Amino acid sequence: MSLQVICRGSGSVQRGRRTDDLLKVKPYLDAEALVIAHVPGKGKYEGMLGALLVEDGDGRRFRIGTGFTDAQRRAPPPVGSLVTFKFQGRTDKGIPRFASFLRIRERE
Repeated sequence: MSLQVICRGSGSVQRGRRTDDLLKVKPYLDAEALVIAHVPGKGKYEGMLGALLVEDGDGRRFRIGTGFTDAQRRAPPPVGSLVTFKFQGRTDKGIPRFASFLRIRERE
């Protein structure tokens, strides 16, 4: 279960559709994972990165396929590098939900 907060302007009226009077805040967690492989892109990403196959500290493997700029897709994080990603909770099997790339983690 994830917590979401919806803020409404003081003078706004309840509407059954999208409006600029509402702001939804969805907190996320972040973590790091090791890049295992590059998954080739399809469609508009043909010839570029489609997703990263990564492994977290507990040995779970999953893909991160969103959060990249086109420049990052052309020159993706190298295999063996650590990346930071954000996610919204975990599945029953412990896989991060909606994993999204944030940055390459600089090693010390």
